[in-house]
Amino acid sequence: MSLVDAAKAVRLNAYAPYSKFQVGAALRTPSGAVFVGCYVENVAYPEGTCAEAGAIAAMVAAGEGEIAEVAVIADSPDPVPPCGGCRQKLAEFAAGDVKVTMATTDGKTRNVTVAAVWTGSGRGQLSTRIPRGCWAIACRCCCHPCWRPAGSITR
Repeated sequence: MSLVDAAKAVRLNAYAPYSKFQVGAALRTPSGAVFVGCYVENVAYPEGTCAEAGAIAAMVAAGEGEIAEVAVIADSPDPVPPCGGCRQKLAEFAAGDVKVTMATTDGKTRNVTVAAVWTGSGRGQLSTRIPRGCWAIACRCCCHPCWRPAGSITR
């Protein structure tokens, strides 16, 4: 099973009753082990768990500590990059040249590296539309409509 397929399968387990934005992630370690995670949101935003963070936590819990490849998938018109917090988490466990595949459920993919995801290259421009009183302004997560890449899902 490819990493994108593993991410696609776990995405169906996402708990997203508020946003309805299901995300899945899978990562492979140098040993060949695959770890998956899905988005788990919480009404006490931002206390949820991103899919990438869940996969990283599973990897660490299994005693591994290095990422060799990552895949993230969401049901969006364009591939969605990891949020800022997950970019930092990926950089903690992966070299800059590690491949990150961002995918959509309809088959679109975009391949970048951890370094490119970290710097923002390979990603659409962030929307500058910030609603007054937006609760997502602090984290700039990719799951909230205010911060999705241009051309991504809109409200």
